Amino acid sequence: QVQLVESGGGLVQAGGSLRLSCAASGRTFSSPTMAWFRQAPGKEREFVASISGSNTYYKDSVKGRFTISRDNAKNTVYLQMNSLKPEDTAVYYCAASDRTYITTNTREYHYWGQGTQVTVSS
Repeated sequence: QVQLVESGGGLVQAGGSLRLSCAASGRTFSSPTMAWFRQAPGKEREFVASISGSNTYYKDSVKGRFTISRDNAKNTVYLQMNSLKPEDTAVYYCAASDRTYITTNTREYHYWGQGTQVTVSS
């Protein structure tokens, strides 16, 4: 079993930056693929970014603004978010998958964090 705990959310003005962290604990943190998803009020959960090995993949609307990275020594995955927009407002979730490839499918992620709120004011 893997436990994921997100942190780093908060309230920021449009154009600002936040860095989300996802700390993993439990069995050896060996999930090859990690991702960030988000869910805004009244909307479905959507893919934001994923990392698998040296490969990364982003939702089109965050390309060039968000960067996903991982530090295996610290069992932590990060999401650096720059040039934030009000439409980025959502609860952000970290997720882990045993798949060895990038996937945007929520059903292929087996472990989820509790989420952290990101609010971007205009």
